[in-house]
Amino acid sequence: MRRTIPQDGADKIVLYLRTYYSLLRTTDTVRIRTLEETHTATKSALHPDAGGMRPDMSAFIYSSLRLPRCILDVRRVILGQSDEVFKRRDYPDVETWQRLRAPARRRRYFFDGDETMGAYIASISDVDDIVPTLTAFQIEWNKMHTLISLQAGLVERIKEWAKSCSLDLSLEEELCATLRLSSDDWERLRSIWADDLPQLLRRVATRRKRMTVRLLSGSHIEYRRATQRWWNRVNREVQFDLSESPTYFVSSNTHSLVNMLTGFAQQHEKRLMDYLASGAVPDLQNEAERIRRRQVPTSWSNFLYYLLKKYMRTPEGADLSAARDVYEAEHGVTRIASQHTFDLSVQVIELAKLVPDHVDVRLCDLPLENLRDSNAIILNIDYPLGFAAYHLLTRIAVNVGDLRGAYIIGKAATLNGRIGDVLVPNVVYDEHSKNTYLFGNVFTAKDVSPYLVHGDVLDNQRALTVRGTFLQNQTYMESYLDLGYTDVEMEAGPYLSALYEFIRPRRYPMDELVNLYPVPFEIGMLHYASDTPMSKAKNLGARNLSYYGMDPTYAATVAVLRRILTLETKRSSKSSHL
Repeated sequence: MRRTIPQDGADKIVLYLRTYYSLLRTTDTVRIRTLEETHTATKSALHPDAGGMRPDMSAFIYSSLRLPRCILDVRRVILGQSDEVFKRRDYPDVETWQRLRAPARRRRYFFDGDETMGAYIASISDVDDIVPTLTAFQIEWNKMHTLISLQAGLVERIKEWAKSCSLDLSLEEELCATLRLSSDDWERLRSIWADDLPQLLRRVATRRKRMTVRLLSGSHIEYRRATQRWWNRVNREVQFDLSESPTYFVSSNTHSLVNMLTGFAQQHEKRLMDYLASGAVPDLQNEAERIRRRQVPTSWSNFLYYLLKKYMRTPEGADLSAARDVYEAEHGVTRIASQHTFDLSVQVIELAKLVPDHVDVRLCDLPLENLRDSNAIILNIDYPLGFAAYHLLTRIAVNVGDLRGAYIIGKAATLNGRIGDVLVPNVVYDEHSKNTYLFGNVFTAKDVSPYLVHGDVLDNQRALTVRGTFLQNQTYMESYLDLGYTDVEMEAGPYLSALYEFIRPRRYPMDELVNLYPVPFEIGMLHYASDTPMSKAKNLGARNLSYYGMDPTYAATVAVLRRILTLETKRSSKSSHL
């Protein structure tokens, strides 16, 4: 047994974990109020002011972005792995409820229209995410309720505002003063809640939040069953035998790979430029002009990809969704959405069907014509949350053909860099298994830096896989930083635990130093920094990457695709000469 990771600051986090997992074993509901004390005691880096009377607006906004709007009315939250679990636990019609999503968390929510919200969970990481998020939201809600209640006449004025939807300057000033909000806090709150802000503050003003949570089943078997159902759908939707296809596994997102490999945005550039010229997105209009004048070195393709995403969300661009599906199918892309389980999309990309003339300019120097006889695929999944990565990759591993590479692109917090940097680790400490993994990352800084405009590429990094975003505090992170851990994220450890099982005849170990250099395929891992938790002004609750996240995302995607396509074109070329 070994212990190289410090325990400074960890005791409160461990107590918090033990508290809610022990309570969630009950078949009854658990009051969120019961968890508030241990939540506050952790002194979470995302919720440092949980114990004060002043609202912690960064924590409230962070929580708001990861919960659907129905949270205004929710009193009961029910968690389960699939529709089958809900049916067995007296919720047979959950999928007939209103389906909702959160702005910044990919999770399938259901609302009964009254006071109950259900959510599908993919692993214990979803529990570690939802429970602290609900707790933080309730703590901050009730702080604001108390402050408003102490101000004579303010409740009635808020009710009138919610009815008329007309906010006068004096009420805005009184709200900011009462809730102790800076002008920046108020603007962020308005930006996030938009037209729902009057209703939010009306509900906050008139009642305390008293939520409960219930975990219908927390067994390892139920998570595996849900994962198997997810994979069965993937298998049904693909028109060939995945078990016979050499596979390059990628965990990233559902836009960057297909954008670069199909050229759909470039095919509709004129239409996108007409949309831009309409003035619908003035900020992007200014950015386009700066790119054209070469005032910024941003990739024009990256800009088109972002503009396409914005346009397809408008009524005018809705028809492009169907057109894109047809176009992508012609270019070897099959999109598969999940049903009845957690929300995780899949793309199967047949390399032989790619059209060399349509790929992104940053790939066109490769001998792509060699792919026409390839039988290999890219299996791309929308990157999961935390330990779900283990369940998914182990399920994929036993169902696909020869695995030729595993490539992970994901978000991370950086303890020593800046937002927009790309981090390249070759050591990962995993809080789930307590293992330290050593592996040969096929990427170095030179693979990414030619395509990154605004940030730096930091290779030879040490990554820390944490259990949840709220389950970290300043003391703990400083202890990690002292040991050289600079890259904080949630999926690397579970993925490496799954990859360990490719080369050993047993399940991944616990609390060991694990050498993954003997794996018979490539491992590539790139993290782009979306958070700097050591800086209070720039944590996840304070901002998001938005358009500027395109730069590190596509720089990492270029590196991964160039690696895959280089390997496969060489293989195909050799095969054709045999």
